[in-house]
Amino acid sequence: MFWKVKNWLNKKLTALAEDIWSIQSSHTLLGIDFGGRMTVIRLASGDLFLHSPVRLTDSLREELNALGNVKHLVAPNRFHHLNVGDYVKAYPEAELYAAPGLPEKRRDIKFTGVLSDGTEYGWGDEVEHLLFGGIPLLNEVVFFHPESATLILADLIFNFSHDLSTAQRIFARIDDVYMEPRVSRLTRLLFLKNREKARKSADRILSWDFDRVLVAHKDMVEKGGYEAVRKALGCFG
Repeated sequence: MFWKVKNWLNKKLTALAEDIWSIQSSHTLLGIDFGGRMTVIRLASGDLFLHSPVRLTDSLREELNALGNVKHLVAPNRFHHLNVGDYVKAYPEAELYAAPGLPEKRRDIKFTGVLSDGTEYGWGDEVEHLLFGGIPLLNEVVFFHPESATLILADLIFNFSHDLSTAQRIFARIDDVYMEPRVSRLTRLLFLKNREKARKSADRILSWDFDRVLVAHKDMVEKGGYEAVRKALGCFG
């Protein structure tokens, strides 16, 4: 394997590089724990950017408050939204941004805005973003943190590689995401609606200079991530 994978199984924020942290939490669906990762970036202003919030505990809140001011909350696709309501209550001054289509799904939550290409947000060019095209059921917005050369994904790529339960291993084999970062079989066969749009988005991602890759489910790629993602996105042609 030409990339280096690390599985952060912890209940605390783990520093990955300067001004970027990750935490994994349990997320169970149909009896399978898919896990869930939140990424935290501290901007030059001292404000915090939170990608795909996990369950907010008292200890996690204390850790976040020690790092900076929670300012930007991001629900990066139409599925990663289950915990955002707790963060809005805990941080009423924070701005909450949604992937396209999510506000219609979560009418109980007031979003600051909907993420789109070509729009600048409060994090400026410290965090770049791209709405991945061709998969409208996900409408995933991909992020890139140039300072730490980190690509940040939610469900576009899965990576079930280490410390797997029997249920996780069975799922990973069925969905073709076992022991290698890959676009899931479900996405490739059912969710993909426009291959050309997906290919153009893949090309844009590969124009970024990243090495580390953070996925929501399950193992991060610590080194060699660019080649791993290039291989995974090859399914779009």
